[in-house]
Amino acid sequence: MQEQSPNNTILTELNKRLQAYPSLTAAYREVEPLILQAFGAVRMSIFQRRRQHQDLVARYKTGKETKEIKVPISPLSIAGYVAMAQQPLVINDPYDDEQLKQIHFRLRFDKKFDKASQFKTASILCVPVINAGVLMGVMQVINKSSGSFNDDDLALATKIANTLGDKFRYELGGTKNPLDYLVHRNLVQQKPLNDICESNNPRQIIQRIISELRVKEEDIGEALSVHYQVPFLGYLPDTYNLHQGNSKLNMSYLKRNLVAVISDVRENPIVLMLEPNNAELLMEIESALGIDSYEIAVALPNHILQYLGETSAGAGPGEMDEILDEIGTSLEDDDDNTDEMAEDAPAVVRLVSRVLQDAKRLNASDIHVDPEKGAPTRVRMRVDGVIRDITQVPASHHSAVIARIKIMSGLNIAEKRVPQDGKLAFKMSGQSVEVRVATIPTVAGEGVVMRILATGGAMPIEKMNLMAENMDRLKQMIQKPHGILLVVGPTGSGKTTTLHAVLGYLNTPEKKIWTAEDPVEITQPGLQQVQVSPKIGFTFANALRAFLRADPDIILIGEMRDKETAHAGIEASLTGHMVLSTLHTNSAPETITRLLDLGLDPVNFSDACVGILAQRLIRTLCGNCKEKYAATEDDIAFIKRQYGDEWFEELHLDSNLQLHRAKGCDDCGDTGYKGRTGVHELLGMTPELRALVYKEASVNEMKTQAMQDGMRTLTQDGIRKVIKGDTDIAQIQILGGHD
Repeated sequence: MQEQSPNNTILTELNKRLQAYPSLTAAYREVEPLILQAFGAVRMSIFQRRRQHQDLVARYKTGKETKEIKVPISPLSIAGYVAMAQQPLVINDPYDDEQLKQIHFRLRFDKKFDKASQFKTASILCVPVINAGVLMGVMQVINKSSGSFNDDDLALATKIANTLGDKFRYELGGTKNPLDYLVHRNLVQQKPLNDICESNNPRQIIQRIISELRVKEEDIGEALSVHYQVPFLGYLPDTYNLHQGNSKLNMSYLKRNLVAVISDVRENPIVLMLEPNNAELLMEIESALGIDSYEIAVALPNHILQYLGETSAGAGPGEMDEILDEIGTSLEDDDDNTDEMAEDAPAVVRLVSRVLQDAKRLNASDIHVDPEKGAPTRVRMRVDGVIRDITQVPASHHSAVIARIKIMSGLNIAEKRVPQDGKLAFKMSGQSVEVRVATIPTVAGEGVVMRILATGGAMPIEKMNLMAENMDRLKQMIQKPHGILLVVGPTGSGKTTTLHAVLGYLNTPEKKIWTAEDPVEITQPGLQQVQVSPKIGFTFANALRAFLRADPDIILIGEMRDKETAHAGIEASLTGHMVLSTLHTNSAPETITRLLDLGLDPVNFSDACVGILAQRLIRTLCGNCKEKYAATEDDIAFIKRQYGDEWFEELHLDSNLQLHRAKGCDDCGDTGYKGRTGVHELLGMTPELRALVYKEASVNEMKTQAMQDGMRTLTQDGIRKVIKGDTDIAQIQILGGHD
């Protein structure tokens, strides 16, 4: 067995002694002689940083003296400089002023402690005690008995300081990461916080925590204060103002680094920072301002920017309850006035903004603003395919809310008798979100439905949750040099997402890809994407003809809405291009009869078609709370009935089948479901099926042939996702009649 090195033995013993005591204070009598022995030193001190002050206090002191020593975190002392620079330091002669000046022009050694105790400090080894990037204190070892402190001593001191840092962190109640205290107080869940913190933009992170996780600024400030061990200061313009020295610093530098120097009524300077552990930045500011003593506080980005003069920095729409309370108060204050509120009233503007942001935060696909006679207007949102009641708006404010939405969408606010369509955009977490708006007049007033358009890039084809056989067959189909692939299903079934996943797979530098869409929701680099506009005569059919003159390899046509577009798509595929498109039909075999009913030539269509993918979206079980259970006889009977006796054996079910069911937790709003996934039905064009298309056979005949060729229905695919654990039997019962 290998012997431990002396340093490792010391560290092992140090850990052992620290573990035996509840606190560093209690353990210090055991720890001090061990550390002194390790360095062959005479005396040591551990300075602890005080949370509410910008100074250090030596709570543990070798020798008979029991005085409390305080030093500021500044170059006016060796411990203070090490704390400020957060760098270790070896001083072989602290009385040598020239040596100290070479380190920092203001560095001093305070000799009064030596004089008071008749003790001569000959050499000093001083290291910062840091944990999770935050200064906890300073360890100082004095007077090595033989020779000078060397690099080995410095390395060992750093390791000891790290060990002590863990103990300091525990004792001071700090946290490992800046926002951990929010999780500790059960204000947020760990996973959504981690997802938001993946961003590298601290300003964006805090804004998203406020707007998406609904955490108060004061709570975020307290979490940062606990982590960085400095006080939190909000925006208090009546108490604090910009320090006169702040003008010496470039304003763009301050904004970029999120720092402001403010002062209290006594003109004491306070350095406000989002990240107070940034020692380099602190030293730059201290040097530029020429100040010796100051306080440090942590602040949120919008508060720092407000001190710097950006009065609207970070102003959000506010909480929904606060906005509705404000609306209620305005009604009470104006009982005699029966006129409705103006569409540009601050409360109405903020209400619409809050609704839009809540919809994006909940990942809703649609927002419904539904008027009701003699009752408040209901605001509902479709989340994971199911509509939820979100809030109610007083009937007196209905017209103002609708007018505000119309103004944002560029619609005519005076016209209330006919439906109107438009589009608006809003920003959330720095990203632009597009919304398609439709107004519809009802007997109770105008209703509005807003569709939140997908943002960002294409989903990878591997994330589509296609069963392995379907994935293999789909990849074979789309690798063909020409033909037409159709993705079919009702509105909101994820057809566009699927098509862009396919394009993402095909999108390589040697291929030219054109897309015509209405609207363009998903963007991908390398694609030439075109927005059609039927109002000016730029239709899908016209776009397709234009593409054929533009040397394409692959063409995506958003939708085959009419005979003209369908004919053009078939012609394009027959002339050597791969064409992708969508259609609103219920199943893959039904799509064939629908296109033939449009007047397409059966021979041309069957030659052109490489495959038809029908799909639906079903709700998935919440990964945080779904629970396993042993399948009952009824469950097995349902699976067998829905999958079909003829095909049941291919499931290879054992006698101990385990299924999953919804339970409900905070993550999923106690619904048991979170998110959606696709169920698919992939029909491939085979010679046998092609023969049936030639003679325009019935849907049932084509479905039977397609299943023999390898197609499995939407319900069958859903059953396999129940067995896989993605969803439950209840969702398949809802899917039921779609085959």
